[in-house]
Amino acid sequence: MSAPGPAPSAEPAFGEASLADCERERIHLSGSIQPHGVLLAVREPDHVVVQASANAPAVLGFDAVIGQKLRDLGGDIASAILPRTLEGLESTPATLRLTAGAEPAAFDAMMHRPAGGGLILELEPAQPQPDIARRVETAMQAFLSCYALKQLCEEAARVFKEISGHDRVMVYRFAEEGHGEVFAECREGNLESFLGNRYPGSDIPQVARKLYERNRLRVVADVHYTPIPIEPRLNPLTGDDLDLSLAMLRSVSPMHLQFLKNMRVGATMICSVMSGGKLWGLVACHHETPRRPPLSVRAAADLLAEALGTRIAALESFVQAQAELSVRRLEQRLVEAISREGDWRAALFDSPATLLQPLGATGAALLFEGQVQTLGDVPSTAVLRELGSWLDGRPHGLVHTQSLKRDMPALAAATPVAAGVLAAPISASPGEYLIWFRPEHQRTLVWGGNPDKPVELVGEERTVSPRRSFAKWHQLVEGCADPWTPRDLATARLVGDSVSDVVIQFRAVRMLIAEDQLAQVRRQVALSDQPVVVCDSRGGITLANEAFDRLLPALAGARPRRMEELAPFFANPAEIRRRLFDLLENRQSWSGEVRLADDEGAGRPMLVRADPVFSSPDRILGFVFLFNDLGERKAADAARKRFQDVIAESHRTRAGWLDRHADMVFQGILASLVENAQLAALEIAEGVDVSRMPAMLESVRASVARTTEVLEMLAKQLGSAKPDRWDDG
Repeated sequence: MSAPGPAPSAEPAFGEASLADCERERIHLSGSIQPHGVLLAVREPDHVVVQASANAPAVLGFDAVIGQKLRDLGGDIASAILPRTLEGLESTPATLRLTAGAEPAAFDAMMHRPAGGGLILELEPAQPQPDIARRVETAMQAFLSCYALKQLCEEAARVFKEISGHDRVMVYRFAEEGHGEVFAECREGNLESFLGNRYPGSDIPQVARKLYERNRLRVVADVHYTPIPIEPRLNPLTGDDLDLSLAMLRSVSPMHLQFLKNMRVGATMICSVMSGGKLWGLVACHHETPRRPPLSVRAAADLLAEALGTRIAALESFVQAQAELSVRRLEQRLVEAISREGDWRAALFDSPATLLQPLGATGAALLFEGQVQTLGDVPSTAVLRELGSWLDGRPHGLVHTQSLKRDMPALAAATPVAAGVLAAPISASPGEYLIWFRPEHQRTLVWGGNPDKPVELVGEERTVSPRRSFAKWHQLVEGCADPWTPRDLATARLVGDSVSDVVIQFRAVRMLIAEDQLAQVRRQVALSDQPVVVCDSRGGITLANEAFDRLLPALAGARPRRMEELAPFFANPAEIRRRLFDLLENRQSWSGEVRLADDEGAGRPMLVRADPVFSSPDRILGFVFLFNDLGERKAADAARKRFQDVIAESHRTRAGWLDRHADMVFQGILASLVENAQLAALEIAEGVDVSRMPAMLESVRASVARTTEVLEMLAKQLGSAKPDRWDDG
């Protein structure tokens, strides 16, 4: 069995990548250059040429250049370059005009230091350098006069076409999803418009985009060129291919060249547009025939691309600053609403322009503390609650989608008003969000060719080639809203953070108010004469007042922590535990008579009432126990019974005597006295504290007894009694 071959390279060598792995192609190590110039790799500090493009001897008129020092290459090349080697050339190449060759000729030169050390010197035959300073100044002023992104990019396309002279100039903007769009265009009248066309991300792979961030301007003078190899292939200083990341003459990927040929483009100049430190897009200058822009035109284009990126950043920052100002004003209104009205939610929704306009939303909803408030076009409350549950299952933080039915098919019915969802959590509690909505936007996207068919098989050998057709390809997009931009996300995050701060402040204010109210209630309960015990949902005692302590002096400051620990202090501990279990576990209220334990086993009777306290049907806060001493009540009941018995007995005795010895008048007086006493007893029983009732009833009884005695005495003194009955006394 043969030995296995070497593992495939993770990064295909230059020119060996297919469209499937072009993302990893080492395009900066091309090993060749475009033929309209010469490249020399120079060792330092002796300035000896160690590598050169294969065309260097012929262009410079020498038999060989490798091994030669710069001073041996004729002209003023050495004296022009050596003073510039002291400059920092690692990130930005230097440009200059010099002469070189056996028969010295003028060259436009560029030089920089590659990652492996030494110098890379590029020479292009000198061209007339047009004086375009005035046009650059005018262009800069035109950029500054633009206050909208679309207007700015249209002006940039016009300016670049005027300065570069290319047939077509496009301002190409990258989208977050990776594809690109021709955002603005200026072209010759005979060319088909590409404005609005989109191109898939594979057209400009990430490896190329990273290179565009380093080397801000690239020129392909003739897409039909034959590459000139660099000799020797490996750099003697590094042992690897020469790093041509910053080389203007670097040969372009064959896949990209074929792509340009398929577009019928003859030459290109591409300028990177950097905004906010990121590759925002490109200014793509296309020409139908070969074209090599002079260095002054390239420098002007490079400068204007930088200015364009800076202006884009300024416009986007201005819009963001306006959004931030709006958010700060909103936050101030919310805070003022808390101090003025005790709540902030109404202030959040009082102005659609404040809440919806900064994010281009058509509706918003607040999910907070179990309640739902809405503004504009939103789904039903049931859908909003289901959406809140779905958000709870996502990682905490900003959540956004432009197609809710794609990410949560169960809510597909909400697509007409809520295809796009952007949600910001406003607290760490589940189910609390501020959510924005965008409706479905059915639209047709125009692509420059079929985005699902980036390659074709061509020729008899069926080789892979970039797509040949760039005819407009229309894609109908349904079920999606307009995508949320990075600016939208930043604004939503800012609003969410502000509302979160307000929520914390709101809850802190409520906490202070609640703590003050709780302190007042605690004082009131503590001072109550009625024994009270409050416990949590698990039966833990959280409050017991002094009246309860007096009820059970045996506790002596060692109050139990849980209600069941009080059972031994009652005459029937087992029954008390059963009642407590029903209360705590089954949430059944309890009202009944119990007796405290004493040395004789059955002490003072008590009436206990215990009830659960609910914050919602399925959430219990705790329990409240109220105790009433039945000892005084029972003593009062006994006193009332004794009173009735004594009064009845006295009435019978006095009534019998008066019936025998006095006339009907005195019998009527006696009946009135008894009735008056009974009414007094009834009033005492209903309106007097039970602790005073026995004494009060006793005073009434004594009064009745004395009154009847006086009545009998009066009857005898008046001599109005029946004569035949006086002797019976």
